[in-house]
Amino acid sequence: MAAVSLPLRRPARVEPASRAAVRALVGNPLFELIPLRNALDQAAFLPPGALVSVTASPAKGMEATIELGAALRGRGYVVVPHLSAHMIRDRAHLGELLRRMDDAGIDRAFVVGGDATDPGEYRDGLSLLRAMADLGHRLREIGVPCYPQGHPTIPEDVLLAALAAKAPLVDSMTTQLCFDPLAIETWLRSRRADGIALPAVLGVPGAVEPHRLLSIAARIGVADSRRFVAKNLGFVARMVRSGGFYRPDALLADLGQLIADPAAGVSGIHLYTFNAVEATEAWRERYLARLGHEPGQDP
Repeated sequence: MAAVSLPLRRPARVEPASRAAVRALVGNPLFELIPLRNALDQAAFLPPGALVSVTASPAKGMEATIELGAALRGRGYVVVPHLSAHMIRDRAHLGELLRRMDDAGIDRAFVVGGDATDPGEYRDGLSLLRAMADLGHRLREIGVPCYPQGHPTIPEDVLLAALAAKAPLVDSMTTQLCFDPLAIETWLRSRRADGIALPAVLGVPGAVEPHRLLSIAARIGVADSRRFVAKNLGFVARMVRSGGFYRPDALLADLGQLIADPAAGVSGIHLYTFNAVEATEAWRERYLARLGHEPGQDP
């Protein structure tokens, strides 16, 4: 494995009461991969049997997502392909995708609305979920996205109504890529008060180099990635100037109490790797080693 340079800054510390909960989730995360040319090369740095999400990009098509998912499943990973409503033409196309997943031994999916500008028969994630139920899919777990910082084109009340309608059809919800722990906690506690009991998977960036983030955002042509860069321009600019990797230590430390609170219902961590698996896994191994030390000891 090639050496990975990480910044030599003192890491944020997780509170002792939250340490075990954070360590459990970081010890078994879901790694996100984008179906680009380097995806399988980067997959070599995943831990054996890892849980891997494969995104869907309008520039690549749903077929690229399923092909990469099947290849990863063949290597022994547990695969969660994204099914993008706007990228699925019709019922026949949906049935074909589900059959290919079944043939590959893929029994999980993540259902999104998607960014395709010319949607087919399914106008949003909810309509796709209902169509999947009508087809009698054999998936054992289905996840959907949720938006603590809102969506750039969908009003908040519409998002919340859709989430409530999806809840009986799915098994979990994953937060958008977000660097604001207060926004995540406020949103999640509000949903619990509303009666939304879906287990929550927290979307956390991996150890990402800013030039890679910008490059991939341009290459995959996904509007959400471009919006993320625009919304977090100050963060990206600071990282570019520093020449370092972003690491989610401080974000996880700030989320520690939420993760440890059973009432919050946090069930997992989704690592957005931007296909920088080598750097993300190097960070994760070091982070877990630090959490393994007794509180108060230096790593």
